[in-house]
Amino acid sequence: MSKQRSHERESFQSAERAPEAQAEGFAVVRQAHESEMAEDYVELIAELIEARGEARPIEIAERLGVKPPTVTKNISRLKAAGLVRRERYRAIFLTEAGQQLAESCRRRHRIVVAFLQLLGVDEETAERDAEGIEHHVSKTTLAAFERALEKC
Repeated sequence: MSKQRSHERESFQSAERAPEAQAEGFAVVRQAHESEMAEDYVELIAELIEARGEARPIEIAERLGVKPPTVTKNISRLKAAGLVRRERYRAIFLTEAGQQLAESCRRRHRIVVAFLQLLGVDEETAERDAEGIEHHVSKTTLAAFERALEKC
């Protein structure tokens, strides 16, 4: 019988990257995290408007799995950023900038899902994983995904 080590670790091979390049990589990820909320919200608002003709805060909260006060706070941020408009006691609507952002997000999402499925990932998993990847994928990588999809 062989004795297995309970705390085996995979060796970590650090890439020889310049500190500036590494710092830039982390900065890009931080920026993506900052824009994630806005992207998720405008994408969902566009989807709700398309399906129901309007996007109500209670539906947004339900779909995102957050409390209504969280939605109210984030809608205020989106309004300040010029991505949504809202009339008192009415639904939420996208501005032109919000609509453009939503379309860009949807396109990225579709490409990432299709690429993951090309790799053999099932649809449900591809959809779930795309929710995270789509916010962090660079234009260069997204273009590579598209080229790979075009070849199939």
